[in-house]
Amino acid sequence: MLLINSSHELAQQIPLWPSIPFFLILLAIAIGPLIAEEWWENNRNKLLVSIVLSVPTIGYLVYMDLTEHLKHQVVSDYVPFIVLLTSLFVITGGIHLSGDIKAKPKINTLFLGIGYLLASFMGTTGAAMLLIRPVISINKQRQFSVHTILFFIAAVANCGGLLTPLGDPPLLMLYLRGASFTWFFSLIPEWAFVGTLLLTAYYFIDRYYYKKELPKNLIADAREIKPIRITGAINFIFLLGVVFSVALINHDTIPEMASENAPFWLVHLREIVLILLTTAAYFTTSQKIRESNKFSWGPIAEVAVVFIGIFITMTPTLIYLRQHAPSMGLTDPWHYYYATGFLSAFLDNTPTAVAFHSVAANIPYADGIPLVANVAENILSAIATSAVFFGALTYIGNGPNFMVKSIAEDHKIKMPSFFGYMIKFSLVILLPIYILTQLIFM
Repeated sequence: MLLINSSHELAQQIPLWPSIPFFLILLAIAIGPLIAEEWWENNRNKLLVSIVLSVPTIGYLVYMDLTEHLKHQVVSDYVPFIVLLTSLFVITGGIHLSGDIKAKPKINTLFLGIGYLLASFMGTTGAAMLLIRPVISINKQRQFSVHTILFFIAAVANCGGLLTPLGDPPLLMLYLRGASFTWFFSLIPEWAFVGTLLLTAYYFIDRYYYKKELPKNLIADAREIKPIRITGAINFIFLLGVVFSVALINHDTIPEMASENAPFWLVHLREIVLILLTTAAYFTTSQKIRESNKFSWGPIAEVAVVFIGIFITMTPTLIYLRQHAPSMGLTDPWHYYYATGFLSAFLDNTPTAVAFHSVAANIPYADGIPLVANVAENILSAIATSAVFFGALTYIGNGPNFMVKSIAEDHKIKMPSFFGYMIKFSLVILLPIYILTQLIFM
């Protein structure tokens, strides 16, 4: 679903300067944690930034008679986005995995592989929050564990979430713009290729570090064994409900949802069902389980207050991109792959994917080229793949990255700095894998 046309918009080209608030809010997200960490940690301050930067954008859109675009951004994009993320956050927050088994390379690789599989169906945030504490607990007797957290960020918090709109927010945005739920399964080759390389590389690196462990560490690891135990398993039923809701409650299966005369409840039936599932999950899960997961509303509140600003301020940018797409020189899938990827790594992968979808949807295509969501299918594949994969290049590329880093540091694991992460890990491990992916598949 693209931004709707307006006769006023078509009558004149809008300039780039109304996009300044959008660039500023992305800049704030990127450097806020680096230059004013304590101030930026307060969600009220993030909301203040969103409000301050949104007001001039709203004023401009009202003055230009482009409020229908603003309404679309908030009602048709932001609301489904935040409702789905809240559902996944609350439901997975009620599942607790505990226990401690031997931290052998095969076991660690198995856990990362499970997380890689789960990420597409419970979201990268859900899979990361479910598994990061057990992974840390399993490896707590080992001296060398930083590499495990780094590969966890890449595999579970990012790359694993490629196969469904549930996996990562940029995929949800592409789904809302017309890509079917099952279309994302066409990305299985890229997903399997990157997953195989990541897990294989991790296994041999972990085996190297395992041989360097002191004997006393391995003895302690073998001595402190506790069976793996899952509590709050009822939430898997609610999670299944979310999967079916997103897959089946849409314009393809219920055409009446797209009717101009459809009632409000039908247009937003999917969000209503998700809210009901979320409410049921919250009240049927023991508070003790959520306490074990250190569950709080802070992370999802942060996403809500930051992204309302993003969705509002990006509206002029999307209109501008639609109007100037043919002259931007982006034609081949690899152009979109690297443009989307590197901006996703340093800004945010959700608005980046939306922006480049808007560009790709407004360039002319020859007859016979297969289109998905009004975009050439191979170009949409490049946008979706790079938005998900390249989010792992930095701590700020995807929301779960910083959350995993923070949890690891709470457990006294000394994580690399922002630039240390890139120099020691993402540029030497991830980027070569991503380049190889592009050469093979695009």
